[in-house]
Amino acid sequence: MREKTEAMLPAVAQVLDTPERLGVLHAVVPDMAVPDGDFDGLAKLAASLFGAPIALISLVDSEWQWFKAAVGTTETRQRCDESFCLHTIADPDSVLVVLDASRHPLFRHRPRVTDAPFLRFYAGVCILLDGQAVGTVCVFDVAPRQEIAPKLVDDLRRVADIAASLLKLKDEARRRALKEAALSREEQRLAMALDAANVGSWLWDIRAGVVAGNSAMMRMFGLRADRSVGAKTIFAAIHPDDRVATFSKLREAMAANEEYDGMFRIRDSGRWLLGRGRVLDRDGKGAPLTFLGMTIDVTDQQESVQRTRLLLKELNHRVKNTLAMLQSLARQTLRQTSDPVEFMAAFAGRLQAISDAHGLLSDYEWGTIHLSELISKQLRPYVSDYAEQVEIHKDEILLGPDQAVGLGLVLHELATNAVKYGSLSVPKGKVVLTARGVVEDGGAVLHLTWTEVGGPPVREPRRRGFGSILIERSLDKVIGSSVKVEYLPAGVTALIRLPL
Repeated sequence: MREKTEAMLPAVAQVLDTPERLGVLHAVVPDMAVPDGDFDGLAKLAASLFGAPIALISLVDSEWQWFKAAVGTTETRQRCDESFCLHTIADPDSVLVVLDASRHPLFRHRPRVTDAPFLRFYAGVCILLDGQAVGTVCVFDVAPRQEIAPKLVDDLRRVADIAASLLKLKDEARRRALKEAALSREEQRLAMALDAANVGSWLWDIRAGVVAGNSAMMRMFGLRADRSVGAKTIFAAIHPDDRVATFSKLREAMAANEEYDGMFRIRDSGRWLLGRGRVLDRDGKGAPLTFLGMTIDVTDQQESVQRTRLLLKELNHRVKNTLAMLQSLARQTLRQTSDPVEFMAAFAGRLQAISDAHGLLSDYEWGTIHLSELISKQLRPYVSDYAEQVEIHKDEILLGPDQAVGLGLVLHELATNAVKYGSLSVPKGKVVLTARGVVEDGGAVLHLTWTEVGGPPVREPRRRGFGSILIERSLDKVIGSSVKVEYLPAGVTALIRLPL
């Protein structure tokens, strides 16, 4: 084969800067500046084929020629304007052969031709990726040649094809590694998210009898975070009362190829777990091989459901008691007055007293309420200046539902009487309440004293009205309670004893 002449070469710079060529080069080989030992064998093969002292496997960008592998030189790059190979890139479909560079018009003034190593012979072919010339396989000799056999050119092409395939394979491996790394990061992120959300995930290898789970799942079952335990150990951690039903549901889901959905308790902790999952894969006969699932701790929700049931039961009980109380209040109030207006005023006030106590209890889910809150709720409507007209000396006392409703009615009746006839009927009058919690016969008891101060002189009524009867009987539901009202000249005093 004869060497090319200058007239046969296209415009070199134009080809080097082509965006398509550079795009393929940078996409496939992002680390082109780093030598790669995987290409050393190809460089040695090219040198051996031509009996040449120098051979290169190189990549060419717009400024530099990078040596991925080299024989006969320790250099790793050279500038494109000093390179033989940029002319090979410029005509990718052909082979560039320079038999004697010292006589070639393009190369005879190059430093490596005029000075050491005094290059004379060159042969190079393009490495093609996706139709773009991204690099070369080339050989150099310091001695000129008369000609080369066409077979050597074909062999050089094959080496270039192998180099291109190797670059492709390495690019695919790199992309696959990046995807696997991204997938691994995603799996780690998902695992961390599940653990942070306290969601247990698990995979049951049915034939091996092994369950692999995340740390949240192992924590829920009260097991060490070994990531893999025997399936029997998992089932043994389930509460005995729930174990059979749980296993039956799993078997049914497997047989019907449906999603498993079940709730069970853990034996040691008593916590409730919600489990969901389904068969991940089956063998050729349809038998399940693996089962993928997740568990969520729903103990708080279960306790909330139980609380709601108890509250509904308590509410049902309270509604019945309240209806009975209202019927009694209505009958007794009606007996005391035949005037509809007076009846409505008295009855509405008593209804409001019950409603206020119920409202407080409802705010605390029918548990216990503070005595101070009940006093404030019942007395504020009857005074213009609560701080001045209500003086309280008390211990911290908690009241249950029966105590709160009954005591609320007592306070309401006492306040109503005080507004009509007692200390709250004059601007300077006030009520002093003293509440002490004491222990009697091993039980907690409230001693509450109501004392009216600064009101008009008091006389004991000739006839006991319903208000007086209601004060004494409002606490009948609380065994051991008592209310004693004394009509002292200085003001009404009520002594209340209430077991807590």
